[in-house]
Amino acid sequence: MPKIYEYLGILLFFYSNEHEPVHVHGKYNEFEITAEFYIVNGRIEEIKIKPVKGRRPLSGNKLIDFKDFITQYGNRIVAKWIDYFVYHKEVEFERINKPLK
Repeated sequence: MPKIYEYLGILLFFYSNEHEPVHVHGKYNEFEITAEFYIVNGRIEEIKIKPVKGRRPLSGNKLIDFKDFITQYGNRIVAKWIDYFVYHKEVEFERINKPLK
């Protein structure tokens, strides 16, 4: 399970056996959610936030923080996905403790 970011206590990661579409999991305590990236001609056209089956979803301020982060870091998340799943490279973990705004 490659961990790619921690943002204000929210851990963002991929499971090692992932599938398309490109997506990232966000976990805070017992809460978990995913963000799916829909890419057209090399650009993120849409991001869909979806619950994880059997998990309580992020809500409130943590959901807002997650959405803000994936909106601003979406291209970097997609690049890490490609590096890990396509090129089989290790991905660097980054911790961000200050709000992006």
